[in-house]
Amino acid sequence: MTERNQPAVDRAEISAMRRSYGEVGITESAINPDPISQFQLWLSEAAANSMIVEANAMVLSTVGSGKPTSRTVLLKDVTTSGFTFFTNYDSRKSQEISSNAAVSLLFPWYPMERQVIVLGEAMRISVAESEKYFVTRPWSSQIGAWASNQSDVLESREVLESRWREFAERYPEGSTVPKPPHWGGFLVTPTSIEFWQGRYSRLHDRLRFTRDIDSNSNQAESNWKLERFFP
Repeated sequence: MTERNQPAVDRAEISAMRRSYGEVGITESAINPDPISQFQLWLSEAAANSMIVEANAMVLSTVGSGKPTSRTVLLKDVTTSGFTFFTNYDSRKSQEISSNAAVSLLFPWYPMERQVIVLGEAMRISVAESEKYFVTRPWSSQIGAWASNQSDVLESREVLESRWREFAERYPEGSTVPKPPHWGGFLVTPTSIEFWQGRYSRLHDRLRFTRDIDSNSNQAESNWKLERFFP
């Protein structure tokens, strides 16, 4: 039976989908008072979990023309300054960030019954920082950054593959591939970081750190406020 002919899941089956979560949660006394350090701990534990394919995968949500959009991107750095990812600056996400810097990041570590939600503002990092990361990417990914007019309408798969071959010939494997001018990184400076741990009877733990960022303050030293929320 082909995949196309597989029977669809009916509504009753969907509504019956559920599982019981664990007994071990998170407490205010056990969580690291620095949410970045706590995130790094959870990220390392997620990366060590064989059930999680890409621990650094995160759902990035942006808002443009009053409508939210979401997509999955990869976290490439996390420091006291915030969370960094890379993308095409001509893409939909980048255009929306240009008009509204407020974004959300969601790390869905389902096998561990955990998720982290980050709210903050995104801004472009320096060209030098983007170039430093670009040279570490695999050659094929570097060529892909040149070949894809991300978020533009694509006539066919053949057109994309033809563009990839064109740039692969221009920059053969083993040669230096320059960073495209339309490609680079964003740094998300967090104002809220929420740690969610699944618990029994849907009595989940939600511990949220918040802070106010002042343009004149040291972001790395801004004080975080910790609160627990109803699940």
